[in-house]
Amino acid sequence: MDKKTSAPDAGAASPGAFIDARIAELGDWRGAVLSRVRALVRQAVPDAVEEVKWRGTPVWSHNGILCTGETYKAVVKLTFARGAALPDPKRLFNASLEGNTRRAIDIREGEKINAEALKTLIRAAVTLNRSKARG
Repeated sequence: MDKKTSAPDAGAASPGAFIDARIAELGDWRGAVLSRVRALVRQAVPDAVEEVKWRGTPVWSHNGILCTGETYKAVVKLTFARGAALPDPKRLFNASLEGNTRRAIDIREGEKINAEALKTLIRAAVTLNRSKARG
């Protein structure tokens, strides 16, 4: 398995272990940010499911995808699957604003994360997914 681009295969470790390894592999500010985001998702939604999809991208789900945690050279990108339908009073979304469905938050090195606003956004994504699941 190419640890930079491949998702775990059926016999591999759990998605959580794969994400742990990805954070350790990064070994820089991006790993620290991804770890912080992961902790905030867990605080906001303790029963969120961790998955790994699309060539090793960490994904958090609850009745559908909440957000992904992609790492690039200059940003950690949190993409919310239904972000365009979420209230964002603290204006966290700063990327992928032109689409009709997704919205993203690009976090650059040294930027602070508004933890409470992010947790509120994650909880709103759970509520939206629940409403879509019932409908």
